[in-house]
Amino acid sequence: MSVIISYETDEKLDLNYEEIITNVVNGAIEFINLPYKAEVSVELSDNTAIKGVNNEFRGIDSETDVLSFPALEFETPGDFESLEDELEAGHAVYFNPDTDELILGDMMISVEKVKEQAEEYGHSLKRELCFLTVHSMLHLLGYDHVNGGLEKTIMREKEEEALGRLGLTRDNTYVE
Repeated sequence: MSVIISYETDEKLDLNYEEIITNVVNGAIEFINLPYKAEVSVELSDNTAIKGVNNEFRGIDSETDVLSFPALEFETPGDFESLEDELEAGHAVYFNPDTDELILGDMMISVEKVKEQAEEYGHSLKRELCFLTVHSMLHLLGYDHVNGGLEKTIMREKEEEALGRLGLTRDNTYVE
């Protein structure tokens, strides 16, 4: 499992963010039962940079907490059977040729939003970073919430369950 992390902001995050993100990515992959070793790229950035990327790729000229860029398209979220069909047909374009790892995609997290939202929601920086990482991992695995309704409900349930497996349930006190 490769988690490639780049820190592209002067905004300080006083956490062992590399270990936290790596643990959350690995936990999400175990939770979803991904049958492959995988690769994920994570960029920690600031509000200005994420706003620019949000505008460029989504046409939304505002800051956001996390952006996800999946490398795969799933007919059904987390359904690796369709991926197996593509592999059997000889379409191995999703694998890194150097590592044979499945490339899931990229995520971009605003360190400023991690801090703002941790304070706003009354929990720790660690819990907020974990939530945003889980949220983005689910997007990389085909889950979405943009259309609302059942999709949003399923994604929220998956987020809570994945965080629960990491010991970060809503029952806990998150302030450190």
